[in-house]
Amino acid sequence: MFLYSIECIKGMGSQWPEGLHKGRGATQNPGNRYNPRQSEWDDGLEGPSPVTECRRVEARSIIARNNSPDVPFGQSINPYQGCEHGCIYCYARPTHAYLDLSPGLDFETRLTYKANAAAQLERELARPGYRCSGITIGANTDPYQPVEKDLRITRQLLEVMLRHRHPVSLITKGAMITRDLDLLAELAAQGLCSVAISVTCLDDDLKRRLEPRAASAQARLAAIEALAGAGVPVTLLFAPVIPALNDQDLEDILALGAAAGARDAAYILLRLPLEVSAMFLDWLRTHYPLRAEHVMSLLRQSRGGRDNDSRFGHRMRGTGPFAELLEGRFRVACRRLGLGRREAPALRTDLFAPPANPAAQHAGQYDLFTC
Repeated sequence: MFLYSIECIKGMGSQWPEGLHKGRGATQNPGNRYNPRQSEWDDGLEGPSPVTECRRVEARSIIARNNSPDVPFGQSINPYQGCEHGCIYCYARPTHAYLDLSPGLDFETRLTYKANAAAQLERELARPGYRCSGITIGANTDPYQPVEKDLRITRQLLEVMLRHRHPVSLITKGAMITRDLDLLAELAAQGLCSVAISVTCLDDDLKRRLEPRAASAQARLAAIEALAGAGVPVTLLFAPVIPALNDQDLEDILALGAAAGARDAAYILLRLPLEVSAMFLDWLRTHYPLRAEHVMSLLRQSRGGRDNDSRFGHRMRGTGPFAELLEGRFRVACRRLGLGRREAPALRTDLFAPPANPAAQHAGQYDLFTC
């Protein structure tokens, strides 16, 4: 059951009392950069309960394009806006400002889903000028967050990819990906699919605070094993690396991922763009007050003295002694474990079969869910 009320989804600033909310990552709900005003709850009043509200939208377009030199793909699809996993570090949180919502608790409780995503994808693939190249699902928010269990938007997209033999990659920390193993295995058998699964830490207590509604590390490693066993190429993504908080797990996570069947690995140093910086610092001071200044000191040393460095070529790895040490540790561990030893073949584009008439085919098939 998904709740949605337009009166409570729009408006200024925070509609939550600040502090800890069970099952949520953010400790606050600040106004976004376009509407910085923030409302306050009187001490004697109880704020709204932390339910997830999910709003249906009809997408006018579905394939986003980028030319960033820092990411290995030029096309992506995000079935959802906002993410219920609640990861406090999520670099996508500031995008909620475009919806006039907060990057804080709003981001993880006030979601939208693109009900017509699969139908729109067929329309875009059928355009005469479309040139087939890989599409990544989940570059911004997780395609296997909890609401996907009922909405099945990601699965519908994969069905389109398989039907038209289009190459696709997925990025997730959701163990629910194994539900779609039938589709992924068939895509992979044709050289059309790869998956990256993020494993962030091995400490269950840290996981519950850092990414409260994401799958456990054990569940993610089991997903890697299931995918690899079905012939799906899997990359282990250790992201983000948070200095003095989870970086000590790097070698162990890489070893567990390799044992589970991951072929390659990558890592990303913590990024704190826009509103995420203040929110992450508040989270640190709330959960790890004795470690907060040390964490931020190491991060700033790797970001040219700032909380964040958005420059291409620097934002993923950082610079300075800590960043160099981290990169050295990663390379040594990958070499020892045999991760990335051979370059993976590029996903095939020569099998692509464009839809003939997407407007007529499957009409109304994807608009099955309402709030």
